[in-house]
Amino acid sequence: MPGGRLTSQDRRLIADGLAEGLGYAEIARRLARPTSTVSREVARNGGLHAYRADEATRLTTRRARRRTSVPPGGALAVSGAEGDDAETVRGFEEQFVMMVVQTGLPRMAARVLACLYISDSASLTAAELVARLRVSPASISTAISYLEGLELVRRERDALQRRERYIIDDDVWSRSWSASVRANAMWVETARRGVEVFGAGTPVGSRLEALGRFFERIYHGMLGGDLMVDAGDALTVLAALVHSAEPLTPYELAAVLDWPLDRVADALRDAEDHPEIADPVALRRTPTGACTVIARPDRLTTAQREALDHRRRSTQRLPQAQ
Repeated sequence: MPGGRLTSQDRRLIADGLAEGLGYAEIARRLARPTSTVSREVARNGGLHAYRADEATRLTTRRARRRTSVPPGGALAVSGAEGDDAETVRGFEEQFVMMVVQTGLPRMAARVLACLYISDSASLTAAELVARLRVSPASISTAISYLEGLELVRRERDALQRRERYIIDDDVWSRSWSASVRANAMWVETARRGVEVFGAGTPVGSRLEALGRFFERIYHGMLGGDLMVDAGDALTVLAALVHSAEPLTPYELAAVLDWPLDRVADALRDAEDHPEIADPVALRRTPTGACTVIARPDRLTTAQREALDHRRRSTQRLPQAQ
């Protein structure tokens, strides 16, 4: 009946409607229900692409059983949420935890993070976390230590309650990102040191060099670059062309650098597609397919170029010293 709990038949109609590609509003009209009822039902039972009627009924029954078995104060407190809204929030909490677990965090750490994140103050004591999650203090302590190591949570002394509070700051993800940047830089530095120790031509050195290139790409990408651009390789190829002072083909570059041809090709392409890497010079290909380095066109005015060309010609006409 409209306004009452959804029945198994209602859920089958919702699943059929989603399979037909109908929107929540159209499905709600067929059921004579509010659109919000349909959207909440789908969100807490698998989502738009994974909703199944039988599974939704099973999950709803399980949640109802859990609510009746949890003593007062034992469930996660949801400020200002009652009835269906509270159930929706609990469904979101479960979804949040599953998402965090899939990123690699242990489940208990994910539960603590979710609990802190959806509390109004974004801060709870160990006792409050124990009560809300119904786990042991030792489990909370281990999870907090793990989250602190990732710089996702910090602790602060509560003078009034004489106990520590665990807090999620507004800039938590910015600090976590900075920690990741530092960690990737450490990988790059350690890999480079390993190449020096074992030698670039050895199997270990080659393996460490590939490791360093991988983390260098991530490092530069996190600083605002393109994750697919290996700036180090592009700069090495440009440096080789500058040192050579004459055009070199990709095959010649591969030989002098002792690199595979595909690595040279990737580096040349990156230097061409991302001129900001090479600034203030630029890569130029000759009609024969060789590569050379020129001054970046937008770095010199026409007058400056003409003055430099005139000076070069004048220098070339000077008699050689005996």
